[in-house]
Amino acid sequence: MSLNPTLLLIIALAPLLGAIVAGLFRNQIGRVGAHSVTIAGVALSCVLSFYVLYQMVWEGVPTFNQNVYTWLQVGGLDMHVGFLIDRLTAVMMVVVTFVSLMVHIYTIGYMADDDGYQRFFSYIALFTFSMLMLVMANNFLQLFFGWEAVGLVSYLLIGFWFKKPTAIFANMKAFLVNRVGDFGFILGIAGVLYFFHTLDYASVFHDAASLQGKTLELFAGQAWSAATVVCLCLFVGAMGKSAQVPLHVWLPDSMEGPTPISALIHAATMVTAGIFMVARMSPLFELSDTALSVVLVIGATTAFFTGLVGIVQNDIKRVVAYSTLSQLGYMTVALGVSAYGVGIFHLMTHAFFKALLFLGAGSVIMAMHHEQDMRYMGGLRRYMPITYVTMWIGTLALTGMPGFAGFFSKDAIIEAVHESSRWGSGYAYVCVLLGVFVTALYSFRLLYMTFHGRERFVVDHGAHGHHDHDHHHESGHLAHPPHESPWVVTVPLIMLAIPSLLIGWYTVQPMVHGDFFGTAIQTAGEHGGETFAGVLATVFDGFIGLPFWFAFAGFLVATWIYLFNPAMADRVKKALHPLWDLLDHKYWFDEIYQALFARGSLLLGRGLWKGGDIGVIDNILIDGSAAGVGRIAATVRWVQSGYLYTYAFAMILGLVALLGGLYWVVKN
Repeated sequence: MSLNPTLLLIIALAPLLGAIVAGLFRNQIGRVGAHSVTIAGVALSCVLSFYVLYQMVWEGVPTFNQNVYTWLQVGGLDMHVGFLIDRLTAVMMVVVTFVSLMVHIYTIGYMADDDGYQRFFSYIALFTFSMLMLVMANNFLQLFFGWEAVGLVSYLLIGFWFKKPTAIFANMKAFLVNRVGDFGFILGIAGVLYFFHTLDYASVFHDAASLQGKTLELFAGQAWSAATVVCLCLFVGAMGKSAQVPLHVWLPDSMEGPTPISALIHAATMVTAGIFMVARMSPLFELSDTALSVVLVIGATTAFFTGLVGIVQNDIKRVVAYSTLSQLGYMTVALGVSAYGVGIFHLMTHAFFKALLFLGAGSVIMAMHHEQDMRYMGGLRRYMPITYVTMWIGTLALTGMPGFAGFFSKDAIIEAVHESSRWGSGYAYVCVLLGVFVTALYSFRLLYMTFHGRERFVVDHGAHGHHDHDHHHESGHLAHPPHESPWVVTVPLIMLAIPSLLIGWYTVQPMVHGDFFGTAIQTAGEHGGETFAGVLATVFDGFIGLPFWFAFAGFLVATWIYLFNPAMADRVKKALHPLWDLLDHKYWFDEIYQALFARGSLLLGRGLWKGGDIGVIDNILIDGSAAGVGRIAATVRWVQSGYLYTYAFAMILGLVALLGGLYWVVKN
């Protein structure tokens, strides 16, 4: 028994078909037609993806690796469109399509009054297609196509409200920062092609050991390990796509797009592409401890230091965005200690509870008439009971409460780092432990400021009309009292809350302590728990582990300050003003990049323009040559007087000069 290639084509192409119909025929099919055709396409992909996972896990269907189309042949190099479906791919397909389906349904409610309704559905369906092509690829060319496609569509979606200057700035920032990462990524792919003479995964992984011992001279006389160079170049691509320090700056600004795309980018698609890519490339990364140490240190730095920034944010979506940065750091840390399966496990659990938190934040924003500042919220739990309960579930999963999905995956990462002897693991262990405290602090701060305490908003009963993203009341002033969101919003919240609560119970044993991924992931050593004593024992042990007590400390601090003593928050802010200012400015990354690259590029451009374009090209080559011709013409014009005696005199002078020259030649 094997997988049906036609079924795989349907999974990949169904969202694309929906995107084409909704985008090109939006006026003919209307709003209902646009969301119907795209949801149908993604739902079909989702159902078939679950079927593929069922076949691979329960029916034992072997790995599928087959080309379906030959795009180009150049010499001995064949470039194909093909699918590699193993358990790693199957898990990613299920995560991508399920979360995307929930986001599609949610969008019906969130974007109900937006003029670009059909266009938005077309974009998010195209996003889903792009991500499926990325995770299902069996070669580097198709991987790069999917990689760039999700980048392109994210650019369109972050800047979806194209009349909003901040949205246009954010999508350009995301595009440019990702180009930096993609430059490294394509160099890595070029390195793979140079050493293996193929872009096919199976061939590269089969011959991966041949890269051991080979070197590159990046600088004359300095030999570098080829495996290290190739893996670091590939990881630069992951740093851009999965927003690792210092290429993380685009992700918080992506909140300028509508909330559904924030959930789709952060939970199931674009930002997890880098994590998936490194896990897929495990046969290559295992050849270089140096590359893995770099991955480990970068991930640990991202996990802790970007989480700290979330503590000072007041925009509800930006708090969740910095949470995403931190959790991506945790996944990267797992990759750095060769616990690739654990990293993918956290990717899966995180997809559910992070999508839940983003969509829950969007539900709050809808109720608050598109107010996003938590300082003007408070007391919403009695207005929005479903959103409130599901946000609590997502928060407990994120903070690693024993029994919730995030507990199983996050604790597994911390344990893997603790057991690792790789260079940088000590630093990483401190970062991921402190990160647990920070995560709990900003997560419960969000809950308390949004749903608890006094109501910090004012209802202007005399105001009328809808207020979209371009039209706000004065901050904290609402046209109508807040209320629970419609069913198209709350049903996805409930559907995401269920796996956020339960998925870890059923998957921790095979994914972390078993051999679930098989040959899809290759490591040089064993990473897992032969001592696994059962799920219940793991949960009970979680209450006495260090991560729980760090999380509990964060919970206590947030509860004491933001629930029982809200006025203390301002006193803490004043007492810690230098640190608070550092975090509020996000370590000055934006300002530094603005000075070094944006303004630096402008200064360089102006210098080249004035010195090169104006000074050399215009003044010397163009204007200078024209002026020279004018001066010569003026001189020649003086000679051309029109008098016969002038010409006769010139002829005599010429004849004398000619005879004199001949005489000199003959004499010598």
